[in-house]
Amino acid sequence: MTNYLEFEKPLAEIEGKAEELRAMARQNEEMDIEKEAAALDKKAAVLLKDLYKDLTPWRKCLVARHPNRPHCKDYIEALFDEYTPLAGDRNFADDHAVMGGLARLGDRAIMVIGHEKGNNTKSRIERNFGMARPEGYRKAIRLMDLAHRFGLPVVTLVDTPGAYPGKGAEERGQSEAIARSTQKCLEIGVPLVSVIIGEGGSGGAVAFATANRVAMLEHSIYSVISPEGCASILWKDAEKMREAAEALRLTAQDLKNLGVCDRIIPEPVGGAQRDAKTAIASVGEALGEMIDDLSKMDSAALIKDRRAKYLDLGSKGLAA
Repeated sequence: MTNYLEFEKPLAEIEGKAEELRAMARQNEEMDIEKEAAALDKKAAVLLKDLYKDLTPWRKCLVARHPNRPHCKDYIEALFDEYTPLAGDRNFADDHAVMGGLARLGDRAIMVIGHEKGNNTKSRIERNFGMARPEGYRKAIRLMDLAHRFGLPVVTLVDTPGAYPGKGAEERGQSEAIARSTQKCLEIGVPLVSVIIGEGGSGGAVAFATANRVAMLEHSIYSVISPEGCASILWKDAEKMREAAEALRLTAQDLKNLGVCDRIIPEPVGGAQRDAKTAIASVGEALGEMIDDLSKMDSAALIKDRRAKYLDLGSKGLAA
């Protein structure tokens, strides 16, 4: 079942009419409606292309949060062989909002880490909607240390509205865990590649995405705060989220211009949620190319490259 976004309502009507015609034909074999249904399909395809041709930042937020977009678990299952999950931070607990483990990308052994939002009510609650607690970031630190020790490239798949803001998380050192995870990203002497596959929210995303190469799916977002949170602070009105989305410059295209994003990965027409298989394949191809490129560098060069990337961001942002 297709979940239509607010701006896709005209498309929902056309595709709904086409499906109604086909349902009637299934009940009455004498009816010949294929010509009419095909005409509606063609009209829907043109409208879909027009809707996604030039999305506003707010609409990109809606697409990035679409519940049917492929999540971290989907990418791991489709792209990586011999995935062996590694659990726990060896201190407090295992955070189910963060997946991670050893795997193979083609013939290359790697460490993969990512946020998992879940795909139904039960799994979303179990995964805490992709909002990691301190133990999730400490698990990521443990896995990055392990990858560094054995010389394995690290792939991070970012999809989170932000770190969990609950009382317990703060009591267990949420900000310290995020800071140490970000620091660990800067320290490891192996290739570190990050892909924003949906939402890249605040420090919860930065803790995984302080990488040598940051790629973003075409309709993903990456920002210091959500548009709703920004609007609540600046205008005391969360309904001004559209204006906030414009001001935050959170789209892949904006961030590529600012130097935050190194590569934009194209999505199928209508977003990754309409053709997950193609979107996942595109991410896999990009990951392979980025890791191959970085693997030519030694540990010292990788660390230097990563630090230079983030030290240079301020000057690039001012120039833009």
